[in-house]
Amino acid sequence: MKLNGAEILVETLIAHGVTDVFGFPGGTVINLYDALYDYQDQITHYLTCHEQGAAHAADGYARATGKTGVVIATSGPGATNLVTGIATAYLDSTPMVAITGNVASNLIGKDSFQEVDIVGITMPVTKHNYMVKHIEELEEIVREAFQIARSGRPGPVLIDIPKDVQQARCEFHGGKPKPLLPIASVREEALAAAAEMIDASERPFVYAGGGLISCSAGEALRVFAERIDAPVGLSIMGLTALDSRHPLKHGLTGMHGHYVASKMNADADLIIGIGVRFSDRATGSTSKYQEKTKIIHIDIDGAEIDKNIDSVISLVGDAAEILPRLTELVKRRENPTWIAQAELHRQEAKRLLAHEGEAQREQEQQSLLQQDEQQLLGQEGERRLEQRAPGTGFTPQSIIHMVRGFTTDDTVISTDVGQHQMWVAQEYDFCVPRTLLTSGGLGTMGFGMGAAIGASVARGSARTVLFTGDGSFHMNMNEFVTAVTYGLPIVVVIFNNGSLGMVRQWQNLFFNQRYSNTTLKRKTDYPKLAEAFGGVGYRATSLDELQAALDAAFAYDGPVMIECLIDINEQVFPIIPAGGSFDDMIVK
Repeated sequence: MKLNGAEILVETLIAHGVTDVFGFPGGTVINLYDALYDYQDQITHYLTCHEQGAAHAADGYARATGKTGVVIATSGPGATNLVTGIATAYLDSTPMVAITGNVASNLIGKDSFQEVDIVGITMPVTKHNYMVKHIEELEEIVREAFQIARSGRPGPVLIDIPKDVQQARCEFHGGKPKPLLPIASVREEALAAAAEMIDASERPFVYAGGGLISCSAGEALRVFAERIDAPVGLSIMGLTALDSRHPLKHGLTGMHGHYVASKMNADADLIIGIGVRFSDRATGSTSKYQEKTKIIHIDIDGAEIDKNIDSVISLVGDAAEILPRLTELVKRRENPTWIAQAELHRQEAKRLLAHEGEAQREQEQQSLLQQDEQQLLGQEGERRLEQRAPGTGFTPQSIIHMVRGFTTDDTVISTDVGQHQMWVAQEYDFCVPRTLLTSGGLGTMGFGMGAAIGASVARGSARTVLFTGDGSFHMNMNEFVTAVTYGLPIVVVIFNNGSLGMVRQWQNLFFNQRYSNTTLKRKTDYPKLAEAFGGVGYRATSLDELQAALDAAFAYDGPVMIECLIDINEQVFPIIPAGGSFDDMIVK
């Protein structure tokens, strides 16, 4: 059966189980979109407002399901608009296939209209990429792209298809998806050595990351941690790998990690890192991090071994295969003294993180609010100053806890990047894998709205919650329109503190309160904006108002914005300064 290139592409997508794609049409993919017209009953295309939003939606779709997300864009600016989304997926190991059109083959390299070398541009942020030069190669390239995206450490693959290749015709073979590339099994001697080191340790600590989510090894993690009776700390990408109700889970580690998790990490004589990169935000000073402890590193990507920290033993392979084997080899044990240390740290945390001297703190914050906002915003500043006054109990933490009361364990939570992201990581009790979508590696502001759309689509238009800040939300708030268009029940909770909160916090702590370009002068009326976009909006300045807004939002079958006016001086604690160590932790 002879088909043109666009039809071969769509048929091959269908053969790989693709039912939903995200994108934005243009001149060099018009043939592809014409083919999609004929396959509407098999593939649903979601038209976003911007290609970056489409890439984040494909990313969110993949993270929420484990399937490969697909995004389509035209050449030139359409393709370059995907780059941030592709890089976001690359840093967080998300399987994605990005399909771009390009000018006809005879025009490539001639600075033709909307021509850009997207293959060259994306080479550093993809697992692999292709330019299809001959129609006969197309089907096999698409099959390879899906194989590579999912094999080993997942990641994005780009396929660039010139317009003439989409138009040319050749025989379609209808090949099945390629099997995932094999992963070498860890040798028994290496596992035995790791087990011996674990058995010899007195204070083992498990540091688990996003690799456990990718290979669905959360249950294997639980069994392993219980067998050696070890506390578990998690990277932000691995935060959903273990149920928050499990007594061994102590939450986020790293720069803004939970106090208990960070202290147990620092006190450990053995750290067992599983599916983690040991990035700078997780370790701080690498010399201090590994000064008093040994490290076993388990990862599917051999390039991560000894890249950031030095491991005594490394096990390169699939954690879903390694953990059960390692669990069988280690001795079952109880560590009552070590586990009791966590409770002591928990009591320390309550004392150190308590809001002591509240009246003095309120007075200081009120003064800062007046300096930062009232002069800049005039009468509007006075109104918001009053609404965001501290000491009312309307804090980021209380907001998150109230929202959690409306969600179920399997509700997908998306975030943007900044203070709100860290508050969610610290306060929201995640219980089910793949329920937190956040940009961990690249730290992409504007990621959350697209990701929430992708997750809602992936789960059959399921209720999804986006926590965002006024700084992040402005970057891609146009995608709220996409949620309205498709009737997706996404609840957007905006922490509006009138600033770029995380940068402002650093300016406060480390730059002598020189608030350069972080106090926002925007007068966006979010409830009116939501209505203008076709949705519903509310403003909350107290827990009572938030309760009413959430009652309405979770009863409404469509997208809702809830603006929460919070104090500009709310900060994320604990914090370990960049390049510092656990000894440098700031708690208030």
